[in-house]
Amino acid sequence: MLAEPKRSVILFWAMCLIWGATWIAIKVGVALVPPILFSGTRFVMAGALLLAYRWAAGHPITIQRQDCPRLTVATLFMVTLTYALLFWGALHVSSGLAAVIDLSFLPVALLAFAVALGEEQLHSRRLGALVLGISGLLLLFGPKAFVGQDSSTLELWGGAAIALSALIYAAGSVLARPLLRHYPSTLISGHTLLWGGALTTLAALAFEPGASDALPPRWNASAWASWLFLVLGGSIAAYTIYLKLVRDWGPSRAGAYCFVSPAIAVLLGMIVLNETVTPHEWAGMAIMLAAAWLAIRNAPAFVPERPMSQEME
Repeated sequence: MLAEPKRSVILFWAMCLIWGATWIAIKVGVALVPPILFSGTRFVMAGALLLAYRWAAGHPITIQRQDCPRLTVATLFMVTLTYALLFWGALHVSSGLAAVIDLSFLPVALLAFAVALGEEQLHSRRLGALVLGISGLLLLFGPKAFVGQDSSTLELWGGAAIALSALIYAAGSVLARPLLRHYPSTLISGHTLLWGGALTTLAALAFEPGASDALPPRWNASAWASWLFLVLGGSIAAYTIYLKLVRDWGPSRAGAYCFVSPAIAVLLGMIVLNETVTPHEWAGMAIMLAAAWLAIRNAPAFVPERPMSQEME
């Protein structure tokens, strides 16, 4: 069996690969289905499958009462509020600007909240990785950020919503870490995805234009294929790995995926969708990968504060 630090690094790169591929699946899916409905139903199914798997395997699926308030806040922050704000904001800004705002704010916010709440310590290497990664993001997405955009109040609000979604997701990740010291990541994933997805789906049906007329029975094969990949890969596999790495490495190191998944998405777009990659985009991706390497190298081993279940993660 692989040593735990090496296993965690392999899981990190697997998570980055999966989440990089989800960008293509999302692009296909939201072209056919209203985005908030598409996202909410995906989370509900992923959470239900995770909890059903645990129940069938004889593992507990309940959370102790004293931990329910923290779980509720983490669920609202990491799923419902994050994706509602992100999708609304993305309607009003270009995809390039959305990527710059979201992926630049998130690693900074993860580190800031982790340090403020005593989950991590600040040192020069982490700051260097952040500066390097954000520089790569700007080089990769910057030239596309304002293409075709007319400055408007709605655009400013859209950008603010995306920035706020990153801050909320970061806060939820840090707040979830104490739960992950006591419960397996599959259990926390199952609950946050199921209940957060249920709230997201209800909000979509109540407020999202066209959602009630676009329920799953009306989807075509392309929508179903994208949705299934997002359920099994993006939510069940990658999100569970992310929570495990939040526990073992800390939120800011786990959040280094922000500097890898976009590069993978661009490369897959070139291979699958025949999109072109310019020299400055290659340079941006190389800088981002260097930042990720700097952020995750020599990540410390996990030492739990409280005894965990002996089941396998």
